[in-house]
Amino acid sequence: MKWKVLKTDKDYEKAAKRMMQIFHTEEEGPLLDELELLIVLIKDYDDRNYPYLNTDPIKVIIQKMDEMGIKSKDLVPLIGSKGHVSAVLSGKREITLKMAKKLRDFFQLPADVFL
Repeated sequence: MKWKVLKTDKDYEKAAKRMMQIFHTEEEGPLLDELELLIVLIKDYDDRNYPYLNTDPIKVIIQKMDEMGIKSKDLVPLIGSKGHVSAVLSGKREITLKMAKKLRDFFQLPADVFL
């Protein structure tokens, strides 16, 4: 099959299914070439459609803060005291489920970012 850039969920599912069928290919040749191409196409699709998956939640929060032009003090109502905000943003304190829900809603992020 000739593969092209994945543009729909249906394309993605078809590519993922095929990739799993040939995943254990080790011999040089057309199957290995196809597998390598599918990996690139699937990663490209994921990067375009799910940019925050597999990303450190703290980095995502900081990026969203920069995009929105807000400061750490603006997160006090969501996280707690100024000290709590500082500890969370520096990675010294874990994000609790309650914080994650508030941050998800505030930044309009998918819940997967915090899982």
